[in-house]
Amino acid sequence: MNTDDLARLAALNGGEHSGTLVERMGIEFLEVAAERVVARMPVEGNTQPYGLLHGGASCVLAETIGSTGAALHAGPGRIAVGIEINATHHRSARSGHVTGVAKLLHGGRSLATYDISITDDEGRLVCTSRLTCMLRDAP
Repeated sequence: MNTDDLARLAALNGGEHSGTLVERMGIEFLEVAAERVVARMPVEGNTQPYGLLHGGASCVLAETIGSTGAALHAGPGRIAVGIEINATHHRSARSGHVTGVAKLLHGGRSLATYDISITDDEGRLVCTSRLTCMLRDAP
């Protein structure tokens, strides 16, 4: 990562998301760039009643990292707004962390689409997702 990416990472993990869903879910950014964003999230506290990682929690992680990448792709003075997300849940997770990797599939002026893979601590695929964000000028 370059100096700008390291500064972004510090801001994302150092309170930029204070009081938001990202903080409540325990999401920690590991790598940030427009082309690729990596973050992890604890399973504990993000489960459904059976003790399994909640599918909605996987979607929150996917949308968080995909929209972060889209915002970086959009650039200064622009915002990214999620307009479509899908998710396929392949296996459950009961403990530890899950790690999401968002990779830019399409980066245009008005849309950005990311392919997101979420794996467990053993590297097994938990969920795949695709997110499309509309890119707009900031209000």
